[in-house]
Amino acid sequence: MLTHMSQNKNTALHRVTTLCVGFALFMLATLAQAAPPDHSYAQWNSLVQKHVKWLPGKKASQVDYAQFAKDREALKAVLKEWSAVTQEEYNAFSREQKMAFLINAYNGFTVELILTKYPKLKSIKDLGTFLKSPWKNEFFTLLGKPRNLDWIEHEQLRPVFKDPRVHAAVNCASVGCPALLDEAFTAAKLNSQMETGFKRFLSDKTRNRVQKDEIQASSIFKWFKEDFEGGSGGFQNLKDVFAKYAKELSDDPAVQQQLIAKSLEVTYLDYDWSLNDVGR
Repeated sequence: MLTHMSQNKNTALHRVTTLCVGFALFMLATLAQAAPPDHSYAQWNSLVQKHVKWLPGKKASQVDYAQFAKDREALKAVLKEWSAVTQEEYNAFSREQKMAFLINAYNGFTVELILTKYPKLKSIKDLGTFLKSPWKNEFFTLLGKPRNLDWIEHEQLRPVFKDPRVHAAVNCASVGCPALLDEAFTAAKLNSQMETGFKRFLSDKTRNRVQKDEIQASSIFKWFKEDFEGGSGGFQNLKDVFAKYAKELSDDPAVQQQLIAKSLEVTYLDYDWSLNDVGR
């Protein structure tokens, strides 16, 4: 009899324990689902602060992919968190929150793409094929659907937000690309981060310069000319861009006046697709 009663008590205790554990797991799952997106991007911020290195003058940066690879699990955790953001949550973001989210996602997933083959590559282009560029490879999920990097840049950032400075914010893991920022983009600092990044890009003489009485500009200005002409920057043509940022393009007052007068012709530099790896 006592043994039977003891068994009943153990059974009841087991049921109660199981219910408590089940309820606790349910609450944790519910809280996890209800957790709002981290608009400070603290974990991504920590990773880029650790692994993005400025070159002298802070006009260009390189990425320490070898060290980034050691933090691969931390990176994957960040990307998983971004992939969990739903379309409904994204729709509730402010304009600046949406842009910061997409820029960080582009940069973060680009680093992950490089790490899938690093160090056995010399360029991000090595990750593509004859039929498909690496930017069209659907290797991640965002807003509930399989996505590629082109979707972020060419279907969202460029046509939706129409801010040409975004070309100095997203990074294609290449030497010719504007610098990858060593901090996360956030809504609160988005405008200043984009403006600083764009000025830094234009003042980098390896990417944009005035020589031989001509503006020798990055091919980005050729490929995305339409973004700079009639976008939210208020420019009618590329010469308007170079006139506004004359001080970034040249330290010579006489040349600055030529830029402002829009008397210089524009030519384009070859783009360096080499990997922006530390030491290369």
